[in-house]
This record gives sequence, structure tokens and C-alpha cells, in this order.
Amino acid sequence: MEAKEEVRNRLSIEDVIGEYVQLKRAGRNFKGLSPFSGEKTASFFVSPDKQIWHDFSSNKGGDIYSFVMEVEGLDFRATLELLARKAGVDLSMYESTSSRDFSQKKQRLQKAVDLAATFYQRQLFASPGAIEYVSKQRGLNKQVVHDFRIGYAPNAPDTLINFLAGKGFTRDEVRDAGLIGSRGTDMFRHRMTVSLADGQGQAIGFTARLVEDIPNAPKYINTPQTLLYDKGRHVFGLHLAKEAIRTNDYAVVVEGNMDVISSHQSGVKQVVATAGTALTEYHLKALSRLTPHIRLCFDGDKAGIAATERAIPIAQTVGVELSIIRLPDEAKDPDELIRQDVAAWQAAIDSARPALEWLIEQYKSRVDVTTAAGKRELSTQALNVLARIDNPVEREHYLRLVSDATDTTLGALEERLDQLITPEVKHLKPIKAEQSVNKDEYAYQDYLLALMAIEPAVHDVVKKMKAEELEGDERQELFSFLLGDPDGLKKDVPPQLQKIETYVKIVLFKAETRYQTLDGQDRLVEAVTLVRQVKEQHRKKKKKQLTNRLREAEVEHDSTEVARLQAELNTLIKEDRT
Repeated sequence: MEAKEEVRNRLSIEDVIGEYVQLKRAGRNFKGLSPFSGEKTASFFVSPDKQIWHDFSSNKGGDIYSFVMEVEGLDFRATLELLARKAGVDLSMYESTSSRDFSQKKQRLQKAVDLAATFYQRQLFASPGAIEYVSKQRGLNKQVVHDFRIGYAPNAPDTLINFLAGKGFTRDEVRDAGLIGSRGTDMFRHRMTVSLADGQGQAIGFTARLVEDIPNAPKYINTPQTLLYDKGRHVFGLHLAKEAIRTNDYAVVVEGNMDVISSHQSGVKQVVATAGTALTEYHLKALSRLTPHIRLCFDGDKAGIAATERAIPIAQTVGVELSIIRLPDEAKDPDELIRQDVAAWQAAIDSARPALEWLIEQYKSRVDVTTAAGKRELSTQALNVLARIDNPVEREHYLRLVSDATDTTLGALEERLDQLITPEVKHLKPIKAEQSVNKDEYAYQDYLLALMAIEPAVHDVVKKMKAEELEGDERQELFSFLLGDPDGLKKDVPPQLQKIETYVKIVLFKAETRYQTLDGQDRLVEAVTLVRQVKEQHRKKKKKQLTNRLREAEVEHDSTEVARLQAELNTLIKEDRT
């Protein structure tokens, strides 16, 4: 459903659940006390990356909708309306005819942008001058040109407009897709084009750079705000950086799109950009779903330093750990540094300093800390950041740095910090629906599926099992899929499992939290134990069913059925003894 996905995309699951449950960050996830049981040890988790929640104490779990339905006691429609209001989504746009029209319009615009990307790519290879610029002047290879769908917009007023008209697109559709400029001609002319893509890699717009300088013409221009493209929410390169961010457990945020492209070409792929706009809370929330560690590398000019300072409180609001990358003096941006020395770029990333340390150094170079005014300015800036740090050890570490920088006693700084700290009293929303915790006696079966998803050797242990030995349609469906395709969940949830996507993500989350640190042998031992438990419980269940049917057959005096059921029951009893 279009409305359901639009609402989901606009809300952060940790923010919504955080209104009901006190959550604290735990690596890439958040954890808290279960709202469904009286536990005293936190076993309730939220995964922003997978957009799911799971309560290990009750084995309940799901997406943002299932949680609100659970705690508010609402049906799906009422939940959708509640969350739509929170997200600022007008559901009337998605109703009946309007919904079809809106959905069709988005699909048409998506198709137009995708065709434009292909058109620009073909124009690049048809233009020797453009190829010269891309390969020689920018130094981009074929792989990165393919990955970022880099192309060339010809220096003509309506080449793309005519191309899309030939594909059946009206002028209004081309304009709504952001492909027509204010003069009514092609938006991009005589420029290298780079596709802007959403999180799934679908083209939603373009950034374009002049291939030769033209007086009074901007070097870069971007697609304007459209139904597809929102610059305040778009993270450039995220679809290509996701896996590297997860693997390295940090993301590098740079200013320019070319910085991202150069870095990816150099092999450093955990790099994204804010697409020519200021860093926003949404940008950091999108990245925090993959990692809590953000390394910022804005230009070292006055504007870049100011932007870095503005990013620090935003990062604290989102709850990510921010550090700052400082480039060598001879490089004005990452692209330039990479051209000089790729190893120096990785070294700069590895040398990133915590944001507060960077801030202290900035003010030490900016103000005269031998004066009272200078000490006050540096300490005020630093203590405003420190006031939001909970960890007492970390707080003391930075207090000592401020003390050394300003030649001020720790006691004076602590007194000032106490004045700035106002205990945050968070009033959680009540859980309206009555909660009854019924322990899922088959929850252990999810762990067997989790092992199958991440450990190839487990398949030798389960190959003689049957799907019917597991409890529930979702478990049986996932088991059958993994038995046929052991590597099927290495990336995204495949199309054939989309109907049970949330359950699949919960299983993968269980694999991540319980088995990620175990070696192959330990995983194998665990799998053997779980298979034995599955088979024993299945036989127990089957014996109970046979016993009940045997009694019914005896009451009905069906001697043939009694004999058949008795033989089947005896076979099961013998299996138990062996």
C-alpha cells in the first residue's frame, strides 16, 4: 500500500516506540524494558536498520504498525491514521481514485527519470568530448560511471524533452520530474550528469556539473524539489554505501557528490554526501539505522567549519557519536586528496577526532584563552555540548581537556556544568491495551532458522527435516526457502518472502544478536541441539494427536482405523526409545 510505505518512510521507528518505552542506544540498535511484561532486565530491542522491534521476553515483534496496534489497542486503519497525522501525510491523496492517480503519477515520474538517466549515459558514450572530461579530467573509471549512472546532457535546448516525448511523456510530466528548467528547455545542458538515487537505487533526480566553465553559469545544479526528490531527506550514495557502512560500523559524510564518487572509486565506500544542502536530523537518522558512528568531513573553509559546528548539536539530538575528519592543509576537499594520495584519505578517516575535541581546538585557535572573555567563550561552547553527555567517565575526560585549554579548575567547570544540566524528565505514553504475556513455546525454532540463515554448515544438520515439523506457516515457509537457497538471505529479503518480510527480519535480528560472535563449530553444536528439540516436540505433538484420534476411533468401534493408528503410535514410541 502506497500510503503505508510513505508513512513508514517519514517516521523513525525508534522515535515512535520511544514515546512509550524508555530506549537507550545499544550499538546499531536501541533497547529498553519490555512494555509487555514486568521484566527488570532490558530485553526489548528496536532495530532502525531493519525497521522492526522485538521483545525477547514475550517473543513478540513486528514493524512500526504492529507496535502501535499492540500498545494502543487499535486496528490497522486507526493505526495508519494515527501515524499519518504524526508523519504529516494526507491520506486522502491515497484514497480510491486519488490513490490510483497519485501512485500512477509517481510511477510515471520514476519512469521518466530512469529513462533520462539511460539517455544521458548513451549521450556520454556518443560524445568524445564528454568522455574526455569524465575519464581524463575527472579520472573516473568505467565501473564508477556505471555504478553512479554518470552521463552527459547535450548542449541543446530540447534533446531530452523530445526523447521523452517520443516515449509518450507529456511536457507536464517531464516538468514534474524536474527535467525542464525555468526557461522551458532541458534542465541540464552541456553537463556531466550524476543520478540521484533513493535507498533502493532507483533514480529520482540528477546533479549536473558543467564540463567546461561558462561565465555566470553555476558549476553545479541539481534537480529541484519534486514528488520523487526531497533534498532535505536525500543522502547521496547511500544505496551504494550501505553494505560498507554496516561492515565498517561507521559512515563518512562529506560535502560534495564528487567526493563520494572519488572515494568509492578508491575503494573507500562507506562514504555519502548531503547532496548540496545542510546536514539535517533526517540525514543523520537515515545513517543511524546502519551505524551509530558518524565521521564528518566538511571543507576546511569558513562555511565548512560553521556547518561542522552546526552538526554537533544535531548529532547529539539524534544520538549518534560524531567525530570530525581533518584533511591535510594541501587538500581542500576529499576529491583533491584522493587524487594526490588514496592512502592519505583513509589515514585522515582513521584519524578522525571526537567532535568535542575538535570543537575545543577550533576555539583555542579562534579566541584568546588567556583572557576572561576567551575562556568564557571556549568553555561555554564546550560545556553546552558536554551537558548532553551522560557517561560520567567520558564527561570527566572532556572536562579535563577544557580545564587544560582554559587554565580553569575542574571544580569551577563542574559547577558551571551543573547549572547547564537540566535532568530530562521524559513522560512516556501509557500502554492502553491490556497486555497478557503468553510465552511462545516454539520461539526456539526461530533460532534454528536464524542459524540456517547465517551458517552454511547448518544445512547438513537440517537437510533431513521437514517443514511440517516446525510450528506455524511463517516458520515453515522460511524453512522451505532456506533449505532450497541457503544464501538467499545474504542481502535483502527476496521477493518470494515479501509477505512475511517482518518475520524474516526478526529472525535475522535474532541471528545478529545471538550468533554473530560465535564461530562455526559453536553454531553447529547449537543447531544440533535445536534440531533434536524440534523433532522431540514434533513427535510429542504427533503422539498427542494420534492418541486423541485413537480414542475417537475406539468410541466409533472402527477396528481398522484403531489398528492403523495403534501401529503408527507404536512406531513413534519406539523412535523415542532409540
